[in-house]
Amino acid sequence: ERLQRLDQAMAEKVGSQQLAGAVTLLARHGKIVNFSTHGQQDIANAVTMKKDSIFRIYSMTKPITSVAMMILYEEGKWLPNEPIAKYLPEFNDIKVYAGQDQKGKPILAAPEHPPTIGELLTHTAGIGLGFFDTPVDKMYANANMWGSGSLKEFVEKIAHIPLKYQPGETWEYSLSADVAGYLVERLSGQSLAQFFEERIFKPLGMQDTAFFVPTQKLSRLALIYQPEGNSLAALPRDPNITALPALLSGGGGLYSTAEDYFRFAQMLLNEGKFNGVQLLSPSSVKLMRANHLPEKLQNGKHGIGLYHMQPGFGFGYNLGVFVDPQKVGSTAGAGTYLWDGLAGTWFWIDPANDVIFIGMIQRWGLAPGMPNLEDMSRALVYQALISPDK
Repeated sequence: ERLQRLDQAMAEKVGSQQLAGAVTLLARHGKIVNFSTHGQQDIANAVTMKKDSIFRIYSMTKPITSVAMMILYEEGKWLPNEPIAKYLPEFNDIKVYAGQDQKGKPILAAPEHPPTIGELLTHTAGIGLGFFDTPVDKMYANANMWGSGSLKEFVEKIAHIPLKYQPGETWEYSLSADVAGYLVERLSGQSLAQFFEERIFKPLGMQDTAFFVPTQKLSRLALIYQPEGNSLAALPRDPNITALPALLSGGGGLYSTAEDYFRFAQMLLNEGKFNGVQLLSPSSVKLMRANHLPEKLQNGKHGIGLYHMQPGFGFGYNLGVFVDPQKVGSTAGAGTYLWDGLAGTWFWIDPANDVIFIGMIQRWGLAPGMPNLEDMSRALVYQALISPDK
């Protein structure tokens, strides 16, 4: 009966118009124990939220890109300490931004070491995002990154912009996962969409996860909303949503459902195996979900959104990691790993308690007043977990 508090809390967020709708999925010991829907996927047309509603998951794409990289790691295609430029020669002559001269021109320095693939997967390579108010971010904006006609063009633009900092010296959320997506293409000889479909989605039975939403599935699409006065206003959907995009974003391009993402998460929790398919070895999953940040970067000065790299919370391969949850005031099990997306979707996997949680909502994350549903979901799940050893 304690678990009812989870549904009550989500219903309250919808009832108060903080959310248009939500789908939550909770699993333990490999079984779904709570799978609930609230509100609407389309308010204007009164379309009720369903368990198979399709959401834009944005940055929850990143862990899938990391799994693609780990599949290739297991084939001997790359190592974490190897330079990115070994496989992407576009980065051979990359420089580091070191300030401006008296005329306002950028001063460029050589990197103390070439940025590595391990740093690429942990957002410590020096690559920027383009959304902050810094000289390098402005270079990203001026390059019209998202107007690129292909992932190749996108990455070539990044390679012509200096690194924001010396590799390994800072943690900063970045476009690194998009570079990793291109690395998947170069190492595999397939497009990122083909690799995802053939090597991850089909084996796991993720039938509704893709870079686009087919016309026959549009009726299941959850529109994205943002606050407008005391109500919510729908954002226009991508006019080309039914076609595979030219720019395949390994950092944020996918659509998915709660159940599809559960299959992906359960594979990770099972140390690489799901429904008889061994996608990764246990050692590869452990490498992916381990904290790779040195203590100097877990100082509370680096982070994005709800996540702050600090003592007790670190970062793996495109995954936040609770190294010592109690130190950061969380009831999560030690080693819990997670991430979220720009439209509010989130997930977390707790290997200590054998728990998975998937939260799917459709609220634009850059709008003010986003409720902290992720921490709330952990509080409400763990208060119901009164026999952790069973």
